[in-house]
Amino acid sequence: MKTLKIAIQKSGRLNEKSVELLKNCGLSFENYKSSLISTVSNFPLEILFLRDDDIPEYVQDGIADIGLVGENVIAETNVEVTYLQRLGFGKCTLKIAVPKDSNYKNIADLDGKAIATSYPVILQNFLDKENIKADVKTISGSVEIAPGLGLADAIFDIVSTGGTLRSNGLMPFADVMKSEAILIGRKGEENNPLILELLQRIQSVMRAKETKYVVLNVAKVNLDKILALLPGVKSPSVLPLAEDGWVAVHTVIPERDFWSHINELKAAGAQGIVVMPIEKIIL
Repeated sequence: MKTLKIAIQKSGRLNEKSVELLKNCGLSFENYKSSLISTVSNFPLEILFLRDDDIPEYVQDGIADIGLVGENVIAETNVEVTYLQRLGFGKCTLKIAVPKDSNYKNIADLDGKAIATSYPVILQNFLDKENIKADVKTISGSVEIAPGLGLADAIFDIVSTGGTLRSNGLMPFADVMKSEAILIGRKGEENNPLILELLQRIQSVMRAKETKYVVLNVAKVNLDKILALLPGVKSPSVLPLAEDGWVAVHTVIPERDFWSHINELKAAGAQGIVVMPIEKIIL
C-alpha cells in the first residue's frame, strides 16, 4: 500500500495544534523538531515538517498528498488545491490597521497611501475590488513597526487579539479576510482511500471535541419534558434506576446546547447531572 504524505507546519502558531490533532487521531509518531520527516508507526503515513508558505505548493505539485495549513497561506500562494476539512483552530482575521491618531474614516482614504504587509497578494486583490490604488510594500517579519518608522501609512497583517497593534500605536481599520487551519488535498485525489480514512479520524476527533456525554436522573413523570430538551446524536438512552419511578438518561449533546439548556433541564426535574468528555465520535 502506498504511504500517504501529509505536510504540516514545522514551527509556528499551527504546529502544536496540528501535531495534537494527528496524535488524537490515534497516530503514533515522534515529533522531532530537527527532523523534516517523521514516519507514523501504526498507519501508512509520513509527516513532512515544512515552512507554512511551502505547504500549498507541495500539495499542488504532489510532493505531499495532503497538507494542514492556514487559509490565508493558501490564498496568498494562489495554488489549485481542494479543501478537505476546516479544522476549527488557528482562527484569525487579516486586517488593515492604521495609527490611532490618523483621521482615516473609510477605505477610500487609503487611496494613494503606502501599506506594509507580508501578504501582498491578498491585500492587492482586496484593494482591486475596492478600486483603491495604494502602494503595497512587501515586508517580511514584524510589519507593525512600519508606520512608526515612516515606511508606510498603514499595515495589513494577521490579527488575533489586537495586543500587538495596541502596543505599536495602531488600531484595526478594515477586516479583509478570516482564516483558520484547513486540511487540503491535491486536485483529483479526494477519493484516495487512505485520505478518506484519515479524514474520518479527523472528523471523529472534531465531533468529540464539540460534544459532551451527559447522564442525568429524572422521575418518569418528567421524562418527556427532559427528552424534548436533549437533542442527541440519534436519541437518548433511557435506563431504569433501582429507585422505583426513576430513570437515567444518557445522551450526547453539543456542549454549546447543553449550557444553554442547563437551567431548563433542572427546572424540568433533572437531577445528578454528570457531564463527561468524549474521545471519538464515529458516525
